[in-house]
Amino acid sequence: MPFFHVNNRSVPCKGILFDKDGTLLDFMTMWGAWAELVLCGMEDAIALEGSRFSGNASKLLGTEHDAEGRVIGYDPGGPLPMATTEETHGILAWQLYSAGVPWNDALTRVISISSEAMKEVRRRRIAAPLRGLLPFLQQCAGASLKLGVVTSDESETTFEHLEWLGITSYFGSVVTRDRVNRGKPAPEMVELACRELGLAPHETILIGDSNADMQMGKAADLCLTVGISGKDGRMEHLLNADTVITDFTELMITP
Repeated sequence: MPFFHVNNRSVPCKGILFDKDGTLLDFMTMWGAWAELVLCGMEDAIALEGSRFSGNASKLLGTEHDAEGRVIGYDPGGPLPMATTEETHGILAWQLYSAGVPWNDALTRVISISSEAMKEVRRRRIAAPLRGLLPFLQQCAGASLKLGVVTSDESETTFEHLEWLGITSYFGSVVTRDRVNRGKPAPEMVELACRELGLAPHETILIGDSNADMQMGKAADLCLTVGISGKDGRMEHLLNADTVITDFTELMITP
């Protein structure tokens, strides 16, 4: 059985499950750009109603901004990395509703703003792998590990993003939010991925960037949960991780 090496630990395993955004994909490269486009669209829509954001605009999605208003960071425990598509639409629609737009119209406008932002992301193919990901996936393939993706995103965009990175072929299972009844932190996504890959929980590792990922792995009784803190090294949001890394350069697989 291959060994997974991390932070002076060596764990035997047969498979690894990955979150997508912030784990396979560098989160800010894609979703920071999307959030900036959405917030600009929302500001324009609210201005047309003769109003402005209710409260601090950065609190809507949990984004951090520079002096010019550009999105430069995010709260790892906030809506941008954690909320489902429907939840995000609800958060944004409330702003238009507060500006006097009927709820159904507010939702329609928000969905349009979000869709236009994603069209621009698609046009520019704004995506980048997390540091060290591609060599690590090659190590996994060389050791014949079974790999899967477990993400709160939807199927269409998930496969699109994997294709942009050129890594689709590495994964034998891709479980998205629309394939299960209960999303993270419930264990259902992990359990489905393990069934599709023919893996037992005790021989499977989970890598993710949110505590919901860690809780999901724990609930599924996986052998190890690995949290990714990102460039700033913040770890306080990964309370249930067995161990924490900055990126994939800190991992190694041996046959």
